[in-house]
Amino acid sequence: MFKSTFAKYLTAFILIILISFLILSGIITSMIKTYAIEDKENQLLSTSNAISQHISDEGIEELVNYKPVMAMIVSPIINRDPELDIIMIDALGNILLTTIDAENEDESDRREPTIFGELGTVSLKSFQEKTENGKTYLIHSGDLNGMCKEQSIACATPIITHGKLRGYAVSLASTAAEDNLISITRRTVINSSAWVLVASIIAVYFITERIIHPLRNMTVATKKFAKGDFSTRVTVYGEDEVAELANAFNNMAESLESFEKMRMSFLASVSHDLRTPMTTISGFIDGINSGAIPPEKHEYYLGVISAEVHRLSRLVSQLLDVSRLESGDRKFNFTDFDAAELARIVLISFEQKIEAKRLDVEFDAEADEMPVFADKDSIHQVMYNLCHNAIKFSRDGGKFSIKLSYTQDKKVKISVFDDGAIIPKEDISMIFERFYKGDKSRGMDKTGVGLGLYICKTIIDAHGEEIYAASREGYGTEFGFTLKVGEVQKRKPQ
Repeated sequence: MFKSTFAKYLTAFILIILISFLILSGIITSMIKTYAIEDKENQLLSTSNAISQHISDEGIEELVNYKPVMAMIVSPIINRDPELDIIMIDALGNILLTTIDAENEDESDRREPTIFGELGTVSLKSFQEKTENGKTYLIHSGDLNGMCKEQSIACATPIITHGKLRGYAVSLASTAAEDNLISITRRTVINSSAWVLVASIIAVYFITERIIHPLRNMTVATKKFAKGDFSTRVTVYGEDEVAELANAFNNMAESLESFEKMRMSFLASVSHDLRTPMTTISGFIDGINSGAIPPEKHEYYLGVISAEVHRLSRLVSQLLDVSRLESGDRKFNFTDFDAAELARIVLISFEQKIEAKRLDVEFDAEADEMPVFADKDSIHQVMYNLCHNAIKFSRDGGKFSIKLSYTQDKKVKISVFDDGAIIPKEDISMIFERFYKGDKSRGMDKTGVGLGLYICKTIIDAHGEEIYAASREGYGTEFGFTLKVGEVQKRKPQ
């Protein structure tokens, strides 16, 4: 697919460049040709005007009677410019004098005008009238009655004496030099364009390959992802947008790989957590039914069975919570309530576990009442999960605290602290992800499946607030979240 796309774009690029160079070549050669012809025309016109003016000043009435005089006038001009030819004609176009095929003298190498008399004519119909600066003259481009072997340009200036047209002074010059210049220019532009085109194709190839190569690698990696292999990474080159895309792709691959590992870990944990209590329950019930467990032990083992059933119930409840939160089926009822009071209730519910671990408890609220605007049941669940984790990971006789305070942006911050084992830095960023196992960071959790903190984060995200985790050596671990401040509604006296 990429090769086909590359070929299409490269072909389109070549065509665009080729057409552009052809147009450029045409424009340049046209400009040079126009300039050269105009320059030659001005040169010839100047010569014709000079001859016509000189003869007019002499007051010559019949040009045919003054051929020697005309020859004297023309001779210096043609010897100054060997490429120039002069033709003197009368009003009917009969050639009176010409320098075409003029013979040169061996010693002086001078060109002498030839007098043809009535031997030839110039058709004035082939000339076009042109006016410039108020003066009218005749202009001709091409083959002038076969007098010039190559393409030429001619200017004919009328000779007028005593108000009467006597004839024309025609200046004639070949355009071979200009045509040759145009041809050379055209070849130069074409050759230069060819080299530029080749260089452009090479540059485009490498630039396009530089862009397409990571995309091609991404396609290969995507196909591997579809087969469940998330280990492939794209090589990143440079710091441009393509490199940014490659980095984003690699980050996505890492997230997918991490998620897949957590999913596999989750499935293993759930399978284990479902199988273990079910095996325990099944074994004890079979022992009671078969009489292998004496009656006096029934109460004890029924208690164990009850605990295992509650454990299964919590696991199923967490799974249902995750499903409802991710599908959007769980609805939140936002109301004003006292967060400090809710925190006290949650703390009291852990009284037995706190006493069992002999924890040093601290409860610190900035005010007796700290109203917040949130879903009370959901926040109770968040507080319960955070407190449950803190107590579970606290060391015996350690410190456990709940703190409520106001932030600078006028929100209520609720934090839970314990001084148990810390969470490694590399795990902090993953602590709120799905299926993240708490025992991976603090090896005392053997019953969780990595959903409690994910549920907490999902709930707080749904409230539009933030939840965080901080853990460092010599300090302990703190989890906290923020809530919007609620308004205490006071009833007005009736």
